Amino acid sequence: MLSASLTHKLKFNEQGLIPVVVQDATTLQVLMHAWMNADTLAETLRSKRMCYWSRSRQAFWRKGDTSGHSQTLVLLSVDCDGDTLLALVNQTGPACHTGAISCFFEEITL
Repeated sequence: MLSASLTHKLKFNEQGLIPVVVQDATTLQVLMHAWMNADTLAETLRSKRMCYWSRSRQAFWRKGDTSGHSQTLVLLSVDCDGDTLLALVNQTGPACHTGAISCFFEEITL
C-alpha cells in the first residue's frame, strides 16, 4: 500500500495508471516505457524489482518473471507535474521483448 503523502503527489490517469520511463542506471540509456498502478508501484517499492501493469493483458507484470530479464530498482523519481515516473534500474539481459537492449531501437527518418 502506498503512503498517503506519496499518493497525494502522484496523478494517476482515469484508468488508475501512471506512465514510467525506465533508464539503465549505469548508461542512462532509455530502456522502455510502461505503466504502473498503485499496487504495482507499491510492490516495486517493497521488493525493489520493477512491476508494471500490462494494459494488453490487464494483469500484474513483474519484469523478468518469464524472460529472466529482470530490473532492479535503483532510484525512482516523479516529474514536476506528478504525472510521470522515471525509474533508474539495473537491467539483467535485454529490456525489450524483441531481444533488443532497449525498446527504442527504430529510428524515424526525418
